[in-house]
Amino acid sequence: MCPVKLNSKSLKSIQGKTLFEYADELSVRVPTSCQRNGECHECIVEIQKGFESLNPMTKPEKFLRGNYRLACQAFLKNQSSNVDFSILRRQPKILTKGQQINVKLNPSIIRSGDDVIYISNGSNKVIDKYRGKILGLAIDIGTTTVVINLVNLQSGEILHTTSFENPQRFGGSDVMNRISYDTGIYHGELKSVLISSINFEIKEMVRELKIRRNYIYEVVVVGNTTMRDIFLGLNVESIGVKPYKSLTEFKQINSEIPHTAITVNAKDTGLRINKNGIVYGAPLISSHLGSDISADLLSINFDNQKEPFLLVDIGTNTEVVFGNSGKYLDASCPAGPAFEGGGVTYAMPGYSGAIEHIRFNSDASIEYDVIDQKPPIGICGSGLIDLIAGLIKKGSMNELGVLQNNSKEYEFSDINNLTVSRSDLSALAQAKAANYCGQAILIKKSGLKIGEIKNLFLAGGFANYIDIKNAVDIGFIANLDLNKISKIGNASLVGATIMLLSTDSRRKIESLTKNIEHIELETVPEFFDFFVEGCQFKPMDI
Repeated sequence: MCPVKLNSKSLKSIQGKTLFEYADELSVRVPTSCQRNGECHECIVEIQKGFESLNPMTKPEKFLRGNYRLACQAFLKNQSSNVDFSILRRQPKILTKGQQINVKLNPSIIRSGDDVIYISNGSNKVIDKYRGKILGLAIDIGTTTVVINLVNLQSGEILHTTSFENPQRFGGSDVMNRISYDTGIYHGELKSVLISSINFEIKEMVRELKIRRNYIYEVVVVGNTTMRDIFLGLNVESIGVKPYKSLTEFKQINSEIPHTAITVNAKDTGLRINKNGIVYGAPLISSHLGSDISADLLSINFDNQKEPFLLVDIGTNTEVVFGNSGKYLDASCPAGPAFEGGGVTYAMPGYSGAIEHIRFNSDASIEYDVIDQKPPIGICGSGLIDLIAGLIKKGSMNELGVLQNNSKEYEFSDINNLTVSRSDLSALAQAKAANYCGQAILIKKSGLKIGEIKNLFLAGGFANYIDIKNAVDIGFIANLDLNKISKIGNASLVGATIMLLSTDSRRKIESLTKNIEHIELETVPEFFDFFVEGCQFKPMDI
């Protein structure tokens, strides 16, 4: 019999058996809240091989695109089926830690005698009787991953951190595809699967810590503009067309609201916390620069930065902020998913089996580090940066991405014959160029020379794992002295936690976001020149 594979484990194929049942047999937990009848849309799986060996898509699955199915609806058509699938809640190597949180406690939910009080706009409202704990959640919703801190609002202690892959991938790998999906006939599906996944994590947390859901009274949510607004159930169509602004940003521009932060009742979002709980959607900055970047700025104590700095949050969309003496500029760089596994033959996110670092030895041999020390099946972004830098240093490729002897591909692992091709390098060059443009154009707009930047803060999980020197050498980040460049970890989660613990911090960032000048990169006259320069694998020179 042909095998069915899940997480590299094989089981014999049996006609009529659902993929959910295979997961059961391997004790792999698949989220569901509808007793497996297709209603909850939570048990999404990705079919890597054998899509044609499954039954036709059922009516509950019509919202799915690409090689995705519901585990409860997909079953084998015959016993000769050969299917390889994965749960959409895989655990990539997600950065959950950031800088140490040091903030004066001033939460919006407090205890007063036997009551739990919600403080808003100077007024106090009793929302519950005190039950022994007052907890909150800080949630960083990325396009690729979601990370959550469970926090004691009385002590400031982080009790638990959890993370998972964003389950919205079936709607596209980048925000523009998610916008297109969410504004189509399946509006609401992306929010539904996200809320369901967060509720699943809440259930796991409270079970593990032996606490109750109704101890959780407040949630602070940060994310790029699209992710935040999908979570809140807002129409995101305006974010996908010029001038790429959220409905809340238009309202702020028209003086209908004082800032772009949003506070709603938790029950209206579908989150399963205390019935009187509150959700605070942190303020956006501008266009695609969302509340995750607002949180980043809080994490570096932006108002205490007395010298010129760059903040670079690297991801599918890379965001850049320049700051100097109270003047702030920002830009969004649509880098795309090339460095995160999209459009490059053997590229993949930071899952088990991904090469994360490569070293070229003087004897022409190659060494590499693989996540979980398993045989390599692909290469993630940090490994790609090392590979490109190594190929140039070795003389196997020039700065234009042309391989030696005009070869079509270069094999970097004889295990599974992993290669990088000329077309792969072209995709990576364009993704790198987007990062390059954002940083280079803001530095030029600031009127400073590149050497006058005193600090470059690298935020996000991807940035945390890269080799900084290799990233500088290929022009992925600004060409600064290495001692000026700092990795600040999951700064968005840190900033969200700060906002959860301090209403003063919320007011401060609400005020700042209204005073940052946004630069639309494609409107800059020299943009094309910067982009062409950025496509070359060499240090930034402006």
